[in-house]
Formats: sequence, C-alpha cells, structure tokens
Amino acid sequence: MIKRIWRHPWTVAACNILLVLALYSSLRLFCFFADRAMFPNVSFGHLLELMGGGIRFDLSAVLYLSSLYLIAILLPLPVQWRENLRYQHVLNWLFLIPNALGLAANTIDIAYIPFTDRRTTCTFFTEYSNDNNFVSIIKEGIIQYWYVALMLILVIVALSIGTRKVYGLGLPLKRHAKIKHFLLELLLFVVTAYFSVIGIRGGFGSYTRPITLSNALQYTNTPRECALVLNTPFSLMQTIAVPSYPEPKYFSEEELPEHMNPIHSTGETEMRTDNVIVLILESFSKEYIGFYNRDIEGYQGYTPFLDSLLEQSVTFDYSYATGRKSIDAMPSVLSSIPMLIESFIVTPYSTNTLSSIADCLNRKGYYTAFFHGAPNGSMGFQAYARASGIKRYYGMNEYDGPEAFDGTWAIWDEEFLQYYARVLDTLPEPFMTAVFTASSHHPFKIPEQYKDSFPKGTKPVHEPIGYSDYSLRRFFETVSHEPWFEHTLFVITADHTNELTLPEYTNDRGQYEVPVAFYHPQMPAEKRAEVICQTDIMPSVLGFLNYDEPYFAFGEDALTKPKTHPYAVCYNATVFQIFSDSLLVQFDGEHVTGVYDYRNDRCLRANIVNTSDPKRIAPMTDYLKAYIQQYTHRMIHDQLTVK
Repeated sequence: MIKRIWRHPWTVAACNILLVLALYSSLRLFCFFADRAMFPNVSFGHLLELMGGGIRFDLSAVLYLSSLYLIAILLPLPVQWRENLRYQHVLNWLFLIPNALGLAANTIDIAYIPFTDRRTTCTFFTEYSNDNNFVSIIKEGIIQYWYVALMLILVIVALSIGTRKVYGLGLPLKRHAKIKHFLLELLLFVVTAYFSVIGIRGGFGSYTRPITLSNALQYTNTPRECALVLNTPFSLMQTIAVPSYPEPKYFSEEELPEHMNPIHSTGETEMRTDNVIVLILESFSKEYIGFYNRDIEGYQGYTPFLDSLLEQSVTFDYSYATGRKSIDAMPSVLSSIPMLIESFIVTPYSTNTLSSIADCLNRKGYYTAFFHGAPNGSMGFQAYARASGIKRYYGMNEYDGPEAFDGTWAIWDEEFLQYYARVLDTLPEPFMTAVFTASSHHPFKIPEQYKDSFPKGTKPVHEPIGYSDYSLRRFFETVSHEPWFEHTLFVITADHTNELTLPEYTNDRGQYEVPVAFYHPQMPAEKRAEVICQTDIMPSVLGFLNYDEPYFAFGEDALTKPKTHPYAVCYNATVFQIFSDSLLVQFDGEHVTGVYDYRNDRCLRANIVNTSDPKRIAPMTDYLKAYIQQYTHRMIHDQLTVK
C-alpha cells in the first residue's frame, strides 16, 4: 500500500513541486549572503520572516510554471496512456523546462539586484531593448559573478537529478474497481486544481485579491528587502502585461520644478502635537451625503450624522478622489501618491521607497497605527501600511470584541469602530491613526438586527451607507468623552465613489467626487469654495501641525493656506483630468480633448474645447504636464521621498 502511494502520480507531482520550492528557498538564502551588504539590519528572526513570506510567492510562481505538467500528470486519462513511458518522458520535460528557466532567471537576477534594489520585472526588456552589446554584457557578468554562475549550474543539476520521473498507478483488473479508481482520480484532480488556483492567487476568501509585487511589503521592514521575499519568475509574470511608464519630456529639468514640485519646504513655527485620526469611509460618494446636495430638488440623503459633523468641519465644495478602487485610496490619502495610469500598489514600482503622514510623524515621536476589520493581508493594506512606516496594524486577527464577521469581507463597522475607539484610549499620545471602514462594500449587507432601520434608497449601496453612518455616529459618541478628543484632528474622506444615479454625478467629474473634510473640536467650521483632492490630505495634516522638515507629496496644503496650484488631478480610463474650481480639462498625453465648465454645466453635457479661453486652459495644462512628468520620472527612478 505504501509503495503504491509513493508511486502514485499525485505523490510524484507533490514531491517535484516541493523540490522546486526548496530550491527557491535555497536561492533566497544564497541571495541574502551574496548580497549581504544590501541587508545590514536583517536579524536571524527577521530573515526567517522573509523566508516564510517568500514561500507564498514561490508557490504561486511554481504552480504557474507547472500548470501544464500538473494537468497532464493528474488528468484521469486511460491507464495505458498514463503509464506509457514516452508519455511520462513528455511530462518530465513539461516540468523540467519551465521550472529550469524560472530557477535560472531567479539565480541570474541575484547578480543584478544590487544595481536595481529589486527583482527584475518586464520593464528590464524595455530599458535594454536598444542595447546591441547584450551578449558581451552576459559574458562579462559570468566572469565577474562566477559564484552566481556556479550556483546556477548546481541548481539545474539538483533539479534534474531530484525530479521524480516515473510513476505507476497499479490499477486492479476488476471492472468495478477500475470505475471506483477513476472516480477517485477525478476527485483528486478537481481538488488539486482548486487548491492550485488558491496557491496561485495567494490565499482563500473573496477578500483576497491575487497577490502582486506589493504584497511582499507585508513581510519587510524596508522596500529593499522585497528582493528577498519575491522571486524573479513571479515578478516577470506579474508585469508581463503591465507596460513600463513612458517618461515624457514636456519640460526641461530646470523648468519642471517651476510648474510643479513635489518637494515641500519646512515651516519655521513651533510644531504642535495634536493627535490625528484619518477616517477612510468605504464607498461614501458625495452623492449620498446631504450636506453636499441641498441644491438638488427632491434630493434624499443617507448620512444624517455625517451631515451634522460636516456642518462643524472645514469642508470644500470641490473635493475629489484620484481613483475608483479601494487600493487607490491608501497611497493617495496617506502618502499623497495618486492613482495615475495604474493603481500604485499593483505597478512594478510598488516596492519603491515611500513616505507618508505616519513616516513623517514617527520622527516626531508619534505612535502610528492602521485599522481595517478585514482579515489581515486583505487588499494589500497591511503590506502598504508597513511599507509606508505605520508601526502597528490592527486587523481581524487583532480584533477583540463580540463575534461580528459579516460573512464576506470584514467585521461589521459598528463593532469594529467601537473596538477602534477602545484601542485609541490605550495609545500613547501623540498618536496618528487611520481606519478604513468596510460595511458599505459589495455585497451591501447590513446586520440582521438593523433590517428596515435605514432608508433602502434606489441602489443596494444606500442602505449600508446609512448603517455605516450610524456606526460613525456611535464612534464619535464614544470618543467624544475621552480627554484626548479635544486636541485631535479628524480627517474625513472616502476611498472612492460607488453606485451613482443622479445626472449630476453620473459623469466624468461626479464619479470622482468624495468628501474631504477636517474636523477639530477647537477649529471653527468653514465651507470653502475651493478645490481639494485626496493627495492634499497629507500636506494639509502636516501643515496643520506645523511640521518642520521637508517632505514629499504630490498634493499641497489646503487647510492652513490657499494652494499655490488650486487644482485636483485624477486619471480617467485613458485620459488625465485636472479640475479647477470651475473647469474640467481632459488631456490624453498630447492634446486637450475635453473642456467642461462644470460650475454652469454640472452634468457635463457640453464639451467647450473648441470655444474655451486658452488663457484659462494653459496654466492648468502646464501644471498637469509637469505633474505627469514628475510622477513618471520619480516612479521609474525610485524618487518618492526627500533624500
């Protein structure tokens, strides 16, 4: 029996997969010691963390590369086919060739990592597409990095020798036993296929997105350490359909900062140490909020508490998100990095060194934390939080309260915000924390005990918005009695818009309109007819605190002084959009394709590109071009911080 199990195709395939995983782990250790100068502060315990995290990416890559092999070896074909030696030899090549190429790329990259601080992605082929001396470069590399070449030979030999090549099914001869065996083999194939997909995706659950390069940040202390967690085949496959950013040259290096400069100078006044709480509300489109829509006849809102809070806050008539997905929000809100072209978290540049509100305030003695009620690792938030300098992450694993999982995504907002309030009361001051709510996410459910308690509206999202607004009310009722409340700045925003119905919002402007507001118990309320964007939150918070060091941000302080460039920028499918307090200009990278006077044409029915005043458009397009050029250059060259 044991012999039959040992010779079974599933056992053979499992042994081969484990062999390749072991070789990747060996290469990870080899990379650590070969490039030891890159990782001076990696302790033994942290190295184990990096090794353990790397297995997740190795498994994804190996299952990708071995997918044809696994299908062929486990598919319950007729026994005479499966046990034919020629067929088994074909299977061996299906396994050996893809995995040998993957291991070779992973090994060779060890010599290249010190020059790039990261694993090679498909941008490599664009960068070197015009080089004619590629062969000579490889020859020189083999000589200079002989130890890498030697390791490559050892790995390929180990793969070739260690791969199990022959198996047998040992089927019984009786017909009914053959049928039973076939059904068992079919079940085994289906189960293996299911778990292989899970392995490729990187986890279970609807809340788990397929892992990308940025998920490696979940295990690292610095972005550079991602080179140890990731492997090269995974990095190549993740970026094979993602084009590298073209670097435009709208302005010379000398002219560029005059039009847009993401390096912000310091203040000279004494820094204040108020606490900071950033509330990122899932799907809270401005369309749902009565405070912003009192001029629309017959309007029905869903946020009575938020309406009352905004009445006591500094608000802006024109406020925008930079993207349409949750993963766009955290970099925009906390690091002032917009979504342009692609979501930052899924680009090849997601492992760049970056700063954030937390990173800046860590230097001033702040305690920093991020809260999200979904399973830890969901949406890549934990990885981003760690990369951006947030010291502590509180997710479902840390949640301490009554059982309140919504069955799909996360802890219900009411319970999680109450947990958040309890934790806040234990934190050392000053603190900077952010919380990302979840209950107004698809599939738009609310707790059973609140059924029929909130207006159902006309879209499925409306009722959960009412529930989340109620949860927010309960949170403020709890924390308003705490001694730290009176000296805390609350930032209120949303990640993105969601289901829209009104013609004022179902257009290229409305689908980016989210609240951006600031509430402080000691700050007078003010309703400003100005433009603000998610990327303005970080500089506005630092401006309010009189932060006294240079920092990097694509936005500007909109809270304590008028913006130098009173615009908001976002990316809409294939065009860049820039908003002033009256105009929307659309730009395709070369030409202005759309101009809308949205103050007089809120539904954007008339494109006035051919009749608009060039003097009004030119400053906006110059700023937008500089913005795009700064963004792409700094992404490509890893310049998202103040050096």
